[in-house]
Amino acid sequence: MKNKLIYFAIAAVSIIAFAFTTQSAGDLKSKLEHLNGTYADPAPYNYGKAWGKRIFTFENGKWTLDFTLSLDPEMKNQVFRFRTLGTYKIQNKSDKTIDTYNAVFYEEKKLLTLKTSDENLIKAFGFTPCNLTVDVEQDVSANGCSGWKSVKECPGDYDLLSMDKDGKLYFGNRPPDNDMCSEDKRPTSLTPPVVKSK
Repeated sequence: MKNKLIYFAIAAVSIIAFAFTTQSAGDLKSKLEHLNGTYADPAPYNYGKAWGKRIFTFENGKWTLDFTLSLDPEMKNQVFRFRTLGTYKIQNKSDKTIDTYNAVFYEEKKLLTLKTSDENLIKAFGFTPCNLTVDVEQDVSANGCSGWKSVKECPGDYDLLSMDKDGKLYFGNRPPDNDMCSEDKRPTSLTPPVVKSK
């Protein structure tokens, strides 16, 4: 049950088809390496049994993610909020998806906020051992929590990154166990895009 719910919370379930620009590989890689600004889901989207919203920020080689999961599309019945931050590195071009690069998103901190007092949900998501307090952000970098490993055990995600002709960003679909901690765990398909807001 826990893995299934985490899958809905963190993994997008569909393969995205989209039209990319015909810019050269060098131009695309350079754009990805020099991202600046905030990119967010235009609206919460359905992971299957839950809705999530991602907000990414990029600045001079650094990145952050602010992700909130809710049981409703209006984001009123929230379950948790997860934040992480660090640096990132664009690697070689992916052979799995068109106009996409392999990337590593290093995570210096992992921060989790419980947003529900429903004991059944807390248990189902595997949060019980983490001793979380509702609406209090907790640093889980050292020990991890539920589907998130500690920074020591998983210092970064081996991901995918692409940008289409409209400047929308695409990341890799996370696996059911949320483990992208090594090269062999890298996704092979892309999530819906996030859109630059500022």
